Amino acid sequence: MDNNTNNQADTPSEGMEIYDVAIIGGGLAGLSLAIQLAKENYKVIVLEKETYPFHKVCGEYISLESWNFLEHLGYPLSDMELPIIKNLTVSSPNGNTIHHSLPLGGFGISRYKIDAELAQLARSMGAVVMEGVKVNDVIFNNELFEVLCAAISIKARVAAGSFGKRSNLDIKWKRRFAEQKMGKLNNYIGVKYHIKINFPVDSIALHNFSNGYCGISKVENNICCFCYLTTAANLKKSVNSIETMEKNILHKNPFLKDIFSTAEFLWKEPVTIARVSFTKKKQVENHVLMIGDAAGMITPLCGNGMSMALHGSKLAAGAVTKFLNGQLSRQVMEQQYEQQWKTAFGSRLRTGRFIQRMFGKSRITNIFIALLKPFPGITSFLIRQTHGEPF
Repeated sequence: MDNNTNNQADTPSEGMEIYDVAIIGGGLAGLSLAIQLAKENYKVIVLEKETYPFHKVCGEYISLESWNFLEHLGYPLSDMELPIIKNLTVSSPNGNTIHHSLPLGGFGISRYKIDAELAQLARSMGAVVMEGVKVNDVIFNNELFEVLCAAISIKARVAAGSFGKRSNLDIKWKRRFAEQKMGKLNNYIGVKYHIKINFPVDSIALHNFSNGYCGISKVENNICCFCYLTTAANLKKSVNSIETMEKNILHKNPFLKDIFSTAEFLWKEPVTIARVSFTKKKQVENHVLMIGDAAGMITPLCGNGMSMALHGSKLAAGAVTKFLNGQLSRQVMEQQYEQQWKTAFGSRLRTGRFIQRMFGKSRITNIFIALLKPFPGITSFLIRQTHGEPF
């Protein structure tokens, strides 16, 4: 697909056009929702603060449960020769490892590629996709939303929030998770590189270190996504230097030390994000339907956040379509979406939070890996609990 875009063609008219749906954030969830609704001939606008293509902190592994859904959207995965990932390696800080096959498996693709191409696909379906537009607030009044940006405002019958892990709107709306005191599940930082290294194309590895873990797997063009999550405390005690933290903490895992020593790093600086939270979030805020990470985050070590974003968009599309067709009231639409979201993902999130606690302190992680090693059935069970079926 051609990543070149024409922003002029996507500028809405000055007469305060009323859209059926306004989507704040053009990531996986927002763009796939836009594509589904545009296919049904609804007037959809997506507002994205960045300009495609761009990198973002993400493990860039998608469970194969999403494969058919993406192809149904019109995204031609079968033509792309992407790495299909079937094997998992997990190492503890002391270098002990377990190896396990993934029951369903996944594939690797960068956000730089898939987000830009989904934006192009959404445009081709008739959706308006505006780039470089930061949303400052969303106001609901008289059954209409007004989406307020710096230079424009948009009106829509339905609004969806797909603005990721943490946004200015989370703070503006005083969402509960954003106002909580810093604790074990809500003060993480994420760091991502793209690297070149000799690594099996069919595998993903999770290497643990003190108060964090790092994933590595192939994406397109023989590149590896190398992404880790750790606590803000780790960075603080490393005088707020990522390089110092990597040398003093991550390198204690021999596998990570080897990667840092031998890989070719393709960027001068990593992509980073701070104050990542895995605490519970509401799926509807101020009548705005939350999708993707804005609705709730599974811990990255479970490797299923991208599939959850895609699946969540399908749930939202179903509820929104019924509302726009007059089959549901707004209240019932919101309740239906929230309940379906919790049914689909509630158990995964609980399991993810449990696993996250097991991969904290080095001593606990070393013991947990040692206990799992002789019992592959438990590992299989945990993997199944954090993944779903094709949707």
